[in-house]
Amino acid sequence: MSRRPAAEKIINAHIVWAIGAGFVPVPILDIAAVTAIQLDMLKQLSTLYGVSYTESEGKVWLSALTGSLAARIGANALKLIPGIGTLIGGVSMSALSGASTYAIGQVAIGHFEGKGTLSTIDLDAAKKAYEEELEKGKRVAAKMAEEKTGSKDVFAKLERLSQLKDKGVISVDDYEAMKKKLLDTV
Repeated sequence: MSRRPAAEKIINAHIVWAIGAGFVPVPILDIAAVTAIQLDMLKQLSTLYGVSYTESEGKVWLSALTGSLAARIGANALKLIPGIGTLIGGVSMSALSGASTYAIGQVAIGHFEGKGTLSTIDLDAAKKAYEEELEKGKRVAAKMAEEKTGSKDVFAKLERLSQLKDKGVISVDDYEAMKKKLLDTV
């Protein structure tokens, strides 16, 4: 009996959670949340495939696959810019978080189905597979984000709110309150 359908289900649930965590408006906190989600996914996949799991091995695996945090921190730094920076940074971070979660999950499935463990990975091959899966993951995460959150509609509303604030139609406090309410729906 194939475990792939159950594995895909685990990955898809974690992609949705990672997309949501990417919208956390506090820089660095979102990275911690996404990392915790990805570790949980690895743990669940390990259990499904009967592979021994420790959190320290999971952390090593994640950092080996994803490399430096430069791209994540770059998207994260945008969140420091009030208003539209928070929106763009959140969108960038959520898309990257979902895509990375997808890629990590796909690499794990391939490795575990080949009878590999967390400690028996060919890092060069895994990094190459991760980069390939990351490209697919960007499309998967974007589609899932749109389906699950109606994000295009939310982003259009946020853009409109920003315009109203810039024109002085609504106050900065009103804008922030409405922005928070909209982002909470994502």
